[in-house]
Amino acid sequence: MTPEDPEETQPLLGPPGGSAPLSRRVFLAAFAAALGPLSFGFALGYSSPAIPSLRRAASPALRLDDAAASWFGAIVTLGAATGGVLGGWLVDRAGRKLSLLLCTVPFVVGFAVITAAQNVWMLLGGRLLTGLACGIASLVAPVYISEISYPGVRGLLGSCVQLMVVTGILLAYLAGWVLEWRWLAVLGCAPASFMLLLMCYMPETPRFLLSQQRRQEATAAMQFLWGSEQVWEEPPVGAEHQGFHPAQLRHPGIYKPFIIGISLMAFQQLSGINAVMFYAETIFEEAKFKDSSLASVIVGVIQVLFTAMAALIMDRAGRRLLLTLSGVVMVFSTSAFGAYFKLTQGGPSNSSHVDLLTPLSMEPASASVGLAWLAVGSMCLFIAGFAVGWGPIPWLLMSEIFPLHVKGMATGVCVLTNWFMAFLVTKEFSSVMAVLRPYGAFWLASAFCIFSVLFTLSCVPETKGKTLEQITAHFEGR
Repeated sequence: MTPEDPEETQPLLGPPGGSAPLSRRVFLAAFAAALGPLSFGFALGYSSPAIPSLRRAASPALRLDDAAASWFGAIVTLGAATGGVLGGWLVDRAGRKLSLLLCTVPFVVGFAVITAAQNVWMLLGGRLLTGLACGIASLVAPVYISEISYPGVRGLLGSCVQLMVVTGILLAYLAGWVLEWRWLAVLGCAPASFMLLLMCYMPETPRFLLSQQRRQEATAAMQFLWGSEQVWEEPPVGAEHQGFHPAQLRHPGIYKPFIIGISLMAFQQLSGINAVMFYAETIFEEAKFKDSSLASVIVGVIQVLFTAMAALIMDRAGRRLLLTLSGVVMVFSTSAFGAYFKLTQGGPSNSSHVDLLTPLSMEPASASVGLAWLAVGSMCLFIAGFAVGWGPIPWLLMSEIFPLHVKGMATGVCVLTNWFMAFLVTKEFSSVMAVLRPYGAFWLASAFCIFSVLFTLSCVPETKGKTLEQITAHFEGR
């Protein structure tokens, strides 16, 4: 199908004219899929309360030293990078629904291995399995939700992926106050188990079913999701069955979204979010907070509130505007953060290692409570700015911009890029600080945030209110 006028393009699937569907079960299906990102967030947040508990473990075989504690956190990113590749393969061959069901297995098995752990290797093996599940869930859930949503709510439902991630992190922090590491791992099995039960009753996405020429099942899925049995136009199935070939990268409809997706994931990790999270508890200690673990909860609450706000306004404000505003806020906050380190002349200059979730020790030469509160304010502003735009939107756009026949491969590369950059930034941040000092490292993050704003304004299209087919047509110049 090649319409001569893009403005006259009708939605291939969904209610005519974009009208609201009769059924609200699309929200139930989106919630079921979003339980995967909730498990993903819990797995990420798990190490923060678990590491201190494991450092004090009664059994020497389970006690974590500094190196083991670092790998206990960092190995999740390696597992997730592998899961991103595996998820990209699964999502096209097994389908969106079955891929979500399959990712519950490593979640549950991984936490079960941690629960039964008798030595550090079992702990690391369990974390690697949960990381694998995180990578699959972080890819498949956005794709599933974008393909079952109609344009008027796709931004809202798609943003719920990141909302559930930060909610899962916050739940891990809160539960960590009252549960030791074994019982916390038992709790980690719950969201994935619930998703397994709920997703069994949810349909496959109509777009995937039509691409497989399963029209009758697609009709039933649309009846369930949208309260409508009518299919206005069936997408061409030839391209979908061709799969991806490197020669297709010459086509604007492939290489343009490819560049955008990979760049968004790289800029998200280069923004400095991990560096800020490293220092969260230490900054709160400098501001005279009695309980430094409260810092994790405050950070989690800020993330949840502002990600929820972004979800509510996503379909009105648009993706480009929120990305731009988010980037500008992060530029100012990381600059202020760097100024704090410059003024206090603090931070390690020769450290060779950074724990994933344990902040580096800081001993400012002339730190005052006033300057510490400047750091607290900058940190909270940064986290709020990140949560409004650069937290949820790269994942949302990743699920929107790729044509159906390359979506599995392309989203797999994007997820691999994100997790690889997360691992790289995590492990090499101390080396950057050794060369540039802490203030230089944060000012470098500020420069990356400036580049992210310029990239958004020059390259990222607005997808608000458009069907997935209209977005594809935009990149193809139709």
